Amino acid sequence: MDSLHAPWRIEYILAPKPKLDASLFTSIAQSSDDVANLVIARDRTCYALLNRYPYNGGHLMVVPYKEVADMHGLTDDELADLWKLARRCLTALKTVMKPDGFNVGINLGKVAGAGIVEHLHIHVVPRWNGDTNFMPVLAQTSVVPEALLDVAAKLRAELAK
Repeated sequence: MDSLHAPWRIEYILAPKPKLDASLFTSIAQSSDDVANLVIARDRTCYALLNRYPYNGGHLMVVPYKEVADMHGLTDDELADLWKLARRCLTALKTVMKPDGFNVGINLGKVAGAGIVEHLHIHVVPRWNGDTNFMPVLAQTSVVPEALLDVAAKLRAELAK
């Protein structure tokens, strides 16, 4: 059996876990360190960032600044901004990563798979023909072929155009 090594993970494993007064997404929204937080775009009412624990390369999330659990907590303008940024991100991913398709979705509530229940966010996951293999099924591991900081920099540049 071959071993898969991910030595960069030890930094996260050993790092102290901060207690947050707000949701993770609210803390990131209030931070000015977009590079460290993998933020790739900021708009008037929402922002986009790469998922630090992606299902696939380029997996990103679009998040409103307002901390709400579902779409009913957003105004029509905020909801429109959220989906417009999602569309811009899809276009940037198409240009930069050239996927064959996408999964786009929202998990509302813990039973639906929401990891951060209190803060609505849209997942945008690029997909390629043949990108599913034995790793997620047998090893509960995904293989991401490019460093997150590199992907974030490319997407940030494309979205800034």
